[in-house]
Formats: sequence, C-alpha cells, structure tokens
Amino acid sequence: MLTASPAFLVQELGEVARLFPGAEALEISLTQTFDGDTFSGTLWLNDTPFSYSHEGKAENELIYKSLARRYSKLALYNALAAHFQTRLPWGALTGIRPTRLARGELEKGRDFLPLFHEMDVSEDNTALVSRVLRAQEGLYEKREGNCDLYVSLPFCPTRCVYCSFVTAPIDKTRKFIPAYLECLKRELEGAEGLWRNLRSVYIGGGTPFALETEELRAVLEAVKPLRTNGCEYTVEAGRPDVFTAEKLALCREYGVTRICINAQSFSDRTLEAIGRRHTAAQVEEAFSLARPYGFLTNCDLIAGLTGETLEEFCMSIDKAIALSPDNITVHTLCLKKGARLKEEVERLREGEMGEMIAYAREQLTRAGYEPYYLYRQKYMAGAHENTGWCKKGTASVYNIDVMEETADNFAVGAGAVTKKVFLNEGRIERIGSPKDLPTYLEKTQKLIEEKRALFTK
Repeated sequence: MLTASPAFLVQELGEVARLFPGAEALEISLTQTFDGDTFSGTLWLNDTPFSYSHEGKAENELIYKSLARRYSKLALYNALAAHFQTRLPWGALTGIRPTRLARGELEKGRDFLPLFHEMDVSEDNTALVSRVLRAQEGLYEKREGNCDLYVSLPFCPTRCVYCSFVTAPIDKTRKFIPAYLECLKRELEGAEGLWRNLRSVYIGGGTPFALETEELRAVLEAVKPLRTNGCEYTVEAGRPDVFTAEKLALCREYGVTRICINAQSFSDRTLEAIGRRHTAAQVEEAFSLARPYGFLTNCDLIAGLTGETLEEFCMSIDKAIALSPDNITVHTLCLKKGARLKEEVERLREGEMGEMIAYAREQLTRAGYEPYYLYRQKYMAGAHENTGWCKKGTASVYNIDVMEETADNFAVGAGAVTKKVFLNEGRIERIGSPKDLPTYLEKTQKLIEEKRALFTK
C-alpha cells in the first residue's frame, strides 16, 4: 500500500517502487511540505521513518510540482535502496528520456552533472548521456514547423511472445489490408499542407515487408506526394524471412534511404523460443541481399530474451558488429501489458542484465559506434535502457526527433500517435488512433478531421 501527501505524489512514488522487486509488499507512506525555501518530509517503510530536506525555489506551480516530485522520488529511492541493499543504474530517475532532463538543465545555464549525481545515476550512465548529446550535434533542432511522418503497418508473420504492439499474425488480418491501405491513403492525402519542413518519413510496424510487393507499393505511392524535400526515408523492413529482392528494389525506386533488419538475436534457440520463424543464418542472408541497394541499415537486438544466456547475447553483439550495419539498437527486454510473455513471467531476471549492457557498450564503442539516442520504459529488465548506436554520420533524424520530442509527428494508421509540439508553450498535444483494425477503419474520417484541426491551430 502506498499513500502520500500531497496526493499528486502517489503516482511518482509508484514509479520508483516498481523498480524494486518486493517493494509491493511494503507499507509506504510519505508526507512532504514546502515553506517557500525548503522541501522537507518524512517517509515511512512499514514502521521505519526516513526524514529528508532539500532547499528549493518555486517561482510558480509548475516548478513547485516538479521539485516536489523530484525530492519525493529521491527520498523513496534512497529508502528502498537501503532496505534492499541495492542501487540502480539510473538511480531515482524514472522518466523515459534522461537526455531531455539533461538538456533542460543545460538550457537553464546549468551543468546537468550535479543533478544526475544527486539522483544517484551511475557514472557510466551519466557519461552515456553526455555521449548521446554530443552525437546529436548538428541534427538536434527545435524549430516551429518541423515535422516527421510516421506510417503504421501493424502486420507481422507471427506475434513474438514479448510483443505488446498492435500487431497480429498477418494470416488473421489479411482480410483488412485492402481497406486499411485505402484509409492510409486518405489520411496521407488529408495531411497535405500541414507542415513547413518535413524532416523524415518512417514506415514502421509490425513488419512492413510482411505485405505483398504491390501492397507495399500502394503505401509508398501514397507517401510520395508528401516527401518533397529529399528527407530521410526509413522502412522498418523487419524480419529476414519476408525479405525479397523485389521489395528491396521497390524501396530503392521510391527513394527509401534506410531500412531496419530486426534480428533480435543470433541464437536459433532464442529465436524459436520467442516465436520467430527465421534463423540467424537468414538474418545474415538478409544483410547480403540488401547490401547492393545502398541503404543505410539498422540491426535491432534485445538483451534479456527468454532463457538467453550472457554468452548467447554477447555472441549476438559480436555477430551484429561483424555484419557492420550503420546503426545497431540494443533494447532491454520490457514486459508490458498485452505481451504474452508478461502473463508467463512475474519478474524479469536481473542477474546478468548489467553484464549484457556493459558488454554491448564496450564492444560497440570499440567498433567505432557512438550512442545517439536512448530511452527507458516501465518494467525494463534491471531498470536499464534502450540505446541506438551509429557509425559516424549515420544517425537517424527520425529517432532523435521522436525521442527528444523536438518536432511534430504526424502519424497515420492503427495505433499511431500523432503529436503536435508547441515549443513556445512547452507542451505537446496528442491524438491516438484506435489500435483495433475495424475500429480504425470506421473512424478514419474523424481522425483526419481531428488531425487537421490540431495542426491548423
């Protein structure tokens, strides 16, 4: 049980408690006050009190709540770390974008290092944030009218056991594809004239290459009128068992500049366990097939997959580096509501996660890759993070814009979330499309109207 005064701190404290296995069995209560100069309070873990005090100035309600949340989370983190005799790699930080917190400090003329030290972020992770900020130089941009376009194709050959996305096996959803492609076309036609500068296009999923070649052509044709300035153009091609030379040539024909080959692991045992129908050898074949077309390539890996050992994960890192993609994204397994694996596993193992992440960082750095974006999610194994690594000059504009939330994101299709960023007001408005395919098809016209209204405010 968790209680707090003021009451708005309950959610923040819950985010911290979730990081510690066993915390749900504790009685946690907190009372915090602010006298205009100092935030002070007492936290109780069962019958044990922990008192704290921090100086702080709050010129307005927004700053007051921000500091109140920060100091209450830090108090609970310190208490639970002492109770369970463990420290976490990101300390008391619970937000999904540590780099935004760091940039916030820098924009106020302050170094972010003291804040990260106060929140008990590890030295390695603090250094990681610094490296990401450096890698984003020249691409990070906050300017009204910038926009990225996202197209959702929620179709996959099979559903992975860890997946919480809207995707479903394509043999069960194929009947919706003709109507779905028509609705995508209508949404894209409705987007005409809604932005000044399109920074990137990203066609994601799902597994876009799960579509037949002519179905994929219909999507690329619908996008074509909107991509007028030669911007970055990504197709998350996906699993190697649906790769064909015909689909790769089609992407080249329409000006696609980068593709994603989602390996997840190079262990055949792991691939079978997570519900994949391809082998590690097919991943290598997909890279060979794609190489003559000249795309920038990304390879995704996941640390902490079902039963995978440290040795198997390290082998996957080594194999990915040997294939020499331009980007390698290292995800930490995250069990969200809706993933079949979440129903089978109560707690993620934490023992080897730190070693997996440390090995990935060391080997990728040694191979000449730099971290250029990172984000965190709830229920991540070992409270780690997802990090995108790139060779020099190959960072993805789309990934930077989305993770840093510096540009509008016009998103079409089922499960897509459109974001309008009001930079001068420091706020974001969102419109989420229905995840269910029949519901999305039914509400397409309403979505078109809502998005046009949002982008013409």
